[in-house]
Order: sequence, then structure tokens, then C-alpha cells
Amino acid sequence: MAPERRRLARFTRTERAVHWVHATAFLILLGSGLCLYLPSLAEVVSRRPLVKGIHIYTAVAWAVALVVIALVGDRRSLVRTAREIDRFDADDRAWLQRRPAPQGRLNAGQKLNAVITAAFALLFVVTGFFLWYGERDTRFRSPNALLVHDWLMYVSFVLFIGHLFLAVIYPKTRHALNGITRGWVDEDWALQHHRKWAEQLQEHEAPALEP
Repeated sequence: MAPERRRLARFTRTERAVHWVHATAFLILLGSGLCLYLPSLAEVVSRRPLVKGIHIYTAVAWAVALVVIALVGDRRSLVRTAREIDRFDADDRAWLQRRPAPQGRLNAGQKLNAVITAAFALLFVVTGFFLWYGERDTRFRSPNALLVHDWLMYVSFVLFIGHLFLAVIYPKTRHALNGITRGWVDEDWALQHHRKWAEQLQEHEAPALEP
């Protein structure tokens, strides 16, 4: 009889809520932004004011939702994650150089993706504000804001496709999707892809989840 697989708790409900709020908002903003930007899509939709309203109010709802989650959720887990992302050690640098190295709960690629995502979100907010306010006061209208906003969209789309491929399609990494949907991953998978984190849990005898 095969031994039962152990499950390791990877992400809290608060961390998962932040991820899915951001992902949902990103998809709505991307879709509405493309409808505003591409003439072919704009003709199909044909209701530009409505699409623009969806784009703006989604951005506002995204920011408000993140603040609410931070206020009522598990802030300790968010602080812990932020500290993990901010910490790059020798193993992370080796991993980025494509050399074998044990990884923590987040590997070096995931840390970089989180940093880029946060930076892009801030730039989207700043440039989006000037685009919105520039329509109301021409003194604040800036062609550079539109240029940066558009290029952020292009790069974000490419990063999103890569993220989707690794999370949903690529066999070796798609089990990670379980961590951000259900909160746990199999211990065997964790030992293979995030050995440093899995072994630290074992050392501290952190509770594993029963199947």
C-alpha cells in the first residue's frame, strides 16, 4: 500500500486573496485597455465611454480591495511574504544563473516577478492618473504618460502569458497552481522545487495538511 502524500501549507487565505484580486483586475484592465487602444476592437465594442468607465472603476476597485484585504486580513503573512521577496541569497543568485540551487517558498524567478509586478502596478497607477486627470485639465496632459502606459501593457501581457504557461501548462511547475488556489502543495513536489523551504518546515515540525 502506497504511503499517503503529505501536504504542506504554502499560502494563507490573505495571500491568495491578494493574488486573485490582482489577477482579476489585471484581466479586466487588460481587456478594456485593449478595446480602448486597438481600433479593430474598439469598432467591435463600439461603446467607448462604457469601456473607459469599466477601465477606470476597475482600477479604483482594485486599489480599494487591496487596502481592505491588508486591513482585515492576515497582515503578518503579507509582511512575511514581502520580506521573503526582498531577500536574495546566494542560492537565488545561483538559480538565476541556471545553476542547481535549493529554493525557498518562493524561488528567485517568482521573487523577480513579484517585484516587477509591484513596480508595474505603481507605474500603471501614476500614468493612469495623469491620463485621467489630463482629460480634465490640459496642463497635466502628457504624451509620455500614454507612451509609458502602453508599453507597460505590452510587457505585462508578455509576462502574463509566461506566468500562465508555467502555472497551467508546463507539467513540472503547474502543481504550484494548487498552492495559490487551495493553499497547499504536495510535500514531494515541494522537496523537488522548493527544497530549502520544505526542509525548514520539516526541521521546525510545521504541521502538514492531511489529504
